[in-house]
Amino acid sequence: MSTMQQILTALALYMIIEGMIPFVGPGFFRRNVVRLAQLDDNQLRVVGLMVMLTGVGLLYLIRL
Repeated sequence: MSTMQQILTALALYMIIEGMIPFVGPGFFRRNVVRLAQLDDNQLRVVGLMVMLTGVGLLYLIRL
């Protein structure tokens, strides 16, 4: 599999997982979007950083 195919596969999986959340629990999704909108910029950056670090850690564990 080429690098471009791997990138597109990862993007497709990301889109599937992200789409599952509002599909399965639209009320849960809506409440959390409202909560995120109420965070200030620094708090939102910390949330984004934590999600990225979790993803990097998971990727590291998977690739061992």
